[in-house]
Amino acid sequence: MAEHSTSEGILTETRSYKVAGLACSDCAMSIQVQVGALEGVRSCAVDPATGFLTVQLEVPDFDLEPVARIVRETGHELVIERVRSQRPERHAFTAFIGFLFSRTDTLLMTVAGGLTFIGLALSLFRIPALAITAVFALAILVGGIPVFRHALNEVLRARMLGINTLMVIAVTGAMFIGEWSEAAIVVVLFALGEALESYAAERARGALESLLDLAPPVALVLQSDGTPLTRRVETIAIGERVLVRPGRSAVDQAAITGESIPVDKGIGDEVFAGTVNTFGALEVEVTRRAVDNTLSRMVALVQEAQSRQAPVQRFVDRFARVYTPAVTASALLIAVLPPLLWGQPFLGPTGWLMRALQLLVIACPCALVISTPVSVVSALTHAARRGVLIKGGGTLEALGRVTTFAFDKTGTLTEGKPVATDILSVCEDTGCRRNGLQLAAAVESQSSHPLARALVAEAQTQALTLLPAHDVAILEGQGMTGVVNGERVTVASHPYFDARVPHSEAVCREAERLAAAGRTVMLVCHDEQICSVFAVADTPRATSAEVLTDLKALGGLRTVMLTGDGAAVAQTIAHTVGVDEVRAGLLPEGKVAAVRELQRAVENDSSTAVAFVGDGVNDAPALAQADVGIAMGGAGSHQALEVADVVLMGDDLRHLPFIVRLSRRARQTVRANIIFALAVKAVVFGLALAGAGSLWLAIVADVGASLIVILNGMRLRGVTG
Repeated sequence: MAEHSTSEGILTETRSYKVAGLACSDCAMSIQVQVGALEGVRSCAVDPATGFLTVQLEVPDFDLEPVARIVRETGHELVIERVRSQRPERHAFTAFIGFLFSRTDTLLMTVAGGLTFIGLALSLFRIPALAITAVFALAILVGGIPVFRHALNEVLRARMLGINTLMVIAVTGAMFIGEWSEAAIVVVLFALGEALESYAAERARGALESLLDLAPPVALVLQSDGTPLTRRVETIAIGERVLVRPGRSAVDQAAITGESIPVDKGIGDEVFAGTVNTFGALEVEVTRRAVDNTLSRMVALVQEAQSRQAPVQRFVDRFARVYTPAVTASALLIAVLPPLLWGQPFLGPTGWLMRALQLLVIACPCALVISTPVSVVSALTHAARRGVLIKGGGTLEALGRVTTFAFDKTGTLTEGKPVATDILSVCEDTGCRRNGLQLAAAVESQSSHPLARALVAEAQTQALTLLPAHDVAILEGQGMTGVVNGERVTVASHPYFDARVPHSEAVCREAERLAAAGRTVMLVCHDEQICSVFAVADTPRATSAEVLTDLKALGGLRTVMLTGDGAAVAQTIAHTVGVDEVRAGLLPEGKVAAVRELQRAVENDSSTAVAFVGDGVNDAPALAQADVGIAMGGAGSHQALEVADVVLMGDDLRHLPFIVRLSRRARQTVRANIIFALAVKAVVFGLALAGAGSLWLAIVADVGASLIVILNGMRLRGVTG
């Protein structure tokens, strides 16, 4: 993925590449430091949670080989071009064995493990100690090759004290005091732990990348004579037509929108790459390039979101930068001070040098650093596969704090497909009534608002000619005005005309009667006179009441409806769906002010937040103001993908309870992971000081903690709606 920009007058190019198997924060930092020092690289960032390396380049023809070499020297591979998996999903154990034997480091670990087992077995018999020591030394040499190589790379090139360097010091110290078996066991366990961490991290990321496999690499392109020709999707141009088999009219959009039931498609409907046709055949016109389709944009945005740190993650990273030097310094003091000041033993299995070496093993903060991002990555990926795009760990954390949900009415709590129910003429003449509808439709035809579409649809139903309109302008939050047949025509709300155009009490009574019935009322003014009264009704979504009930069942949630409609209409809808509070008659800036007011009500409590749910286009200002802006229908809207913090790719409100549950579980999981990682470090620290620990126990605890926080984070993929 490449992106161009201008920084300080210099044209730069930003590229992102995957680093296969990356799970260690020290390895990520080593790669980042070395790549950042290359000529032509303006900046470099490596994220151990997502496994992505992002470089900002000043040289357009930059050679990637030095970057690939640096990555290889840390024991990983730079994936320059994504390769689509051609193998079926295998059982987890079989997949892990395949993963082990595909890596040189793990093959060496296997040999070292065998030698260590032989050494331990020989020690049970009367075999000369020198021979047993030689077997353990060979195991250390074979299994330690990658560790020694990576340690040299950390010290000489990255100029940092990383986990590999700490392990070399610990193993060397164990050999120095004669604990050859323990040194060999530590080497094997460390290599096994690194392999397990890499495998688990790849499994955690794989769920998102597998989304890309849903879009096929080739398609049947229809030639000018109608015959299909197989071509790679990246070569298909906009405007060409493709044949999709075997579908006729129903498309399974679950991968994009999360909808479990196939959606009927007709002529002119939009379909998405990566969705599945269920029967028959479809002829589809290409409207976007393969790299710009909705599925690719979703994956790219989620990958970008995964790199956005939550506040707790930033705190953990700052803590980790202090933790390693502090523990290393403590280990040095523990090794030296007791023997010097109190004459305690320096060497031996329980000597202070061995205790210090155990502290060095737990000085790496891998489990602590990975505890937050692995949970965030799992949660964001799981949400994406359910048709919900959450833009970053900060948004996920804020979602877990939401106590107030503010909803737009039209198109959010309601279907957004209103229909004209009443057409009244002041003169009660049928011709006059039709003329008023024709004038209103002429003006409203230039608007995409649901109410405008309702009037235009009614005019088309009555077979009225759509007249041209000129100088059309929007009356913000009130209606529209324009010139039709040389005369000014205005379509607006009853309150708008109350203050501007004189009209009879009969008009007011009709408008109030219709509004009391829960309908939206619009008046048509032609030649400075009210000529018609229209009523439009929008039905609540079938799922709105269910969703609001589910949200309240989660506990501590308040619901508010913000709408530009009058109080009578708003109250009718609110009563039907079960909203707690209604704020009606709001212009777009009024919705922003209402969201701000809701935020002020809880601003003294940092554990709370306000979310606004809207359509992502008309509600952009309110979405931006809210702590969490949630947009509906993002699959067909570029604007929704850009302006909102959370995007429901489909139009299904039932995803709201799901994302609240997911975010709350994610917060709990992150908290549990951090506490667990720190507790393990503290226990090993205490055992080491008491002389009750060992090197192999320290490495098992360190690696085990990393694995457990990764697996615990992956459990978020099981959260249901």
